[in-house]
Amino acid sequence: MKVREVMGVAAIAVRPEATFIEMVDAMRRFKVGALTVIDADDHPIGVVTDDDLLLKETDSGAHSGGVFDSRERRREHRKAAGGTARQIMTSPAITITKDTTVRDAARLMHRHRIKQLPVIDAVTGRIAGTVHQSDLLKIFVRPAEEIEREVITVCDRLAVDPGKVSVGVAAGAVTLSGQVAFRSQIARLVAAVREIDGVLDVENALTCRSDDLAPVPPFL
Repeated sequence: MKVREVMGVAAIAVRPEATFIEMVDAMRRFKVGALTVIDADDHPIGVVTDDDLLLKETDSGAHSGGVFDSRERRREHRKAAGGTARQIMTSPAITITKDTTVRDAARLMHRHRIKQLPVIDAVTGRIAGTVHQSDLLKIFVRPAEEIEREVITVCDRLAVDPGKVSVGVAAGAVTLSGQVAFRSQIARLVAAVREIDGVLDVENALTCRSDDLAPVPPFL
């Protein structure tokens, strides 16, 4: 599943000159936790989060720039002292395109501990929308019939007879039972089904007619 299937086409963005009050107002009005900062050509150049704005209240500025401050602490001091989006934003902006997979978008959010990502046009680089964590969760409520059809497609791709495989789907968990031709097909099929969007777990109850992984005794 691609980001284009779950993203929001409205992007809440501000210019670098936006003031602290304007950013607070935008977050409250549109009920978002982050704003994309865009340049004059609508290219994302940074992101301001609600945590960044809260530093204004929580950072006392005591010992700002002290020799014992960590790099992260000095960065927080600078953000707390800033008054515009340019001074407060984290840059560069982490972006994705409409053709980024939902799985890759989720990994980016997890790796960078962020809750939303600007979506850009792959050709122009201009902002085209936003994808939120809640948008990505849509893949885990896919209809069971839809997942079953995709499992059958995977069987065909791996030369497994789908007529010999029984597929059960419940709450994102897929149960595979039945019989395949070769033992080596079982591991490949289970691994491929795990990669299907919306699949949380796979229970393997497959058997095989022939064990092509059994060691062959040496000739004497």
